[in-house]
Amino acid sequence: MEGFAPLEFEERPVVEMKARAGSFYELMRRRRTVRDFSDREIPVDVIEHALLTAGSAPSGAHRQPWHFVVVTDAEKKAAIREAAEHEERQFYGRRAPKEWLEALAPLGTDANKPFLTTAPVLIAVFLRRFSFVQGGGGRKRLKNYYTSESVGIATGLLISALHNAGVATLTHTPSPMRFLNRLLDRPRDERPYVLVVAGYPAPQAQVPVLQRYGLEELATFV
Repeated sequence: MEGFAPLEFEERPVVEMKARAGSFYELMRRRRTVRDFSDREIPVDVIEHALLTAGSAPSGAHRQPWHFVVVTDAEKKAAIREAAEHEERQFYGRRAPKEWLEALAPLGTDANKPFLTTAPVLIAVFLRRFSFVQGGGGRKRLKNYYTSESVGIATGLLISALHNAGVATLTHTPSPMRFLNRLLDRPRDERPYVLVVAGYPAPQAQVPVLQRYGLEELATFV
């Protein structure tokens, strides 16, 4: 980061502001988590632009504490599925408290994750606890700040950008996820944050009937 530059900001007429806010809401309210994917390929430049959008997120001290690994290789996806389903069997069979399983039951989820091999793209999001810069004395390690908040915002932008482009997504968080470091050759000081599954929905895809909070429930104006 070097110095400052004029802000590029486009102010819009109030009528246009309202129209754009409303149309974006209408777009995003149709976003749903998909578990049944087609294996049709997604254009790579769609994924690239979505990643660049994610990288535009604000971050603590502008340390940009994220790294995205895009997985399209069938063998890699199969290895990820095998490792994820192993952890999920432990979760559903032993680790998950009864209350959690009861909360998941209406969604119809279980330890089987076929979408990990069917969907054309997996995006593993890693949280970087440290950044590295080259200095006069060699490579210097810098602590990153507000990492969870920053990576969470970037992931939200990624999902929004993909939905805006017409790509369905699912966020998958098997626990623990350290197998992703091994399978994707990422350093130990990066923590797997979430696995974003991306692709076209299968023709027969269905989603649970859900009710989202209305404005009066999700926000307070004071």
